Amino acid sequence: MRLRVNNVTRDRLLADRAERATSFVERFVGLMGRRSLAFGEGLHIVPCNSIHTFFMRIPIDVAFLDPEGTIVKQFVALPPWRATSMYFQAKSVLELPAGTLQASGTQEGDRLAFEAVP
Repeated sequence: MRLRVNNVTRDRLLADRAERATSFVERFVGLMGRRSLAFGEGLHIVPCNSIHTFFMRIPIDVAFLDPEGTIVKQFVALPPWRATSMYFQAKSVLELPAGTLQASGTQEGDRLAFEAVP
């Protein structure tokens, strides 16, 4: 399923070709092995409250979201071979191309909305 992700707090489009990972395998594999992640792409991992970038080739922006879609923690350009802490408020994580959060002015406390794209 393709998703459009909007920052409703700032009225900014973050992704229009995001995917959702819900199964154990989809969540485990995530973006590992990807050589690039184009602006407009992303991965919404549900459920999730910590991530790693082991075996990744690219830095990514990361937003940890509570059940209402509010960003409780974010990382800008998280490099490969890192692991985050667990954020117990977070129920999902949105991974985006590095630079997306900064370019959109997205900050912790902003609310994101997801809608299916036909």
